[in-house]
Amino acid sequence: MNNHKSFAGATMAEPNASIPASVGVPSESQGKSSQGKIIIAVLFAAAIGAFFYFDFKQYLTLEALKSNRDSLLAFTEGNYATAVALFICVYIVQTAFSLPGGAILTLAGGFLFGSLAGTLYVNLGATTGATLAFLAARYLLRDWVEGKFGNRIGPIQEGFSKNAFSYLMTLRLIPAFPFFLVNLVSGLTRVKLGTYVAATAIGIIPGSFVFAYAGRQLGTINSLREIASPNVLLAFTLLGLLALMPILYRKFIAKKA
Repeated sequence: MNNHKSFAGATMAEPNASIPASVGVPSESQGKSSQGKIIIAVLFAAAIGAFFYFDFKQYLTLEALKSNRDSLLAFTEGNYATAVALFICVYIVQTAFSLPGGAILTLAGGFLFGSLAGTLYVNLGATTGATLAFLAARYLLRDWVEGKFGNRIGPIQEGFSKNAFSYLMTLRLIPAFPFFLVNLVSGLTRVKLGTYVAATAIGIIPGSFVFAYAGRQLGTINSLREIASPNVLLAFTLLGLLALMPILYRKFIAKKA
């Protein structure tokens, strides 16, 4: 009987013997996660560094666009599908890596493809690139930010998640908030990916259309300030504030209740 009991005890102890082996799994997954974060961070740094080192910014100026408009237009007319694919891909890269030149690309889209089609292609490229930047910021930084400032930003996170669509629409419509900064900061919040994509795709339509429409008159434009006039900026700001009305209404009703 003693032998039987000792055998049973050994058998029951076997599952416990496997626990140390499983304990190492989380650390291994954490190691892979850290490696992935390092790779993405290095990729972003390399892309941004290459952009400035090789001075690609010189090709994303109003002067460069105007001086090459004939050759760009000829290429687009002869290779429309390829031109569309290249344009969207370039826009995705520019937005995903938070590089300068978004306004010039939008002008180019309107000049090459027309106001409506240009707005559509800009929207596809900008929304896709913004989503990649959003996911990268969330993957790289959100856990660290919440771990370090969790107690302070908890209420902000909760409030933003409840009204994420309206907040994001406001941020997208008002030009005072840089597009790339909204992408990165949004990744640190708890906003759902679907909400972020929808608010971005809708919120950038007015601004994209204004610049794409201006691109049709490229020859008469001497400065981007001619497009972003005070009246246009005021109109966008009013649209952005209008997107906040549902939040203000709910708060007003809650106070009355």
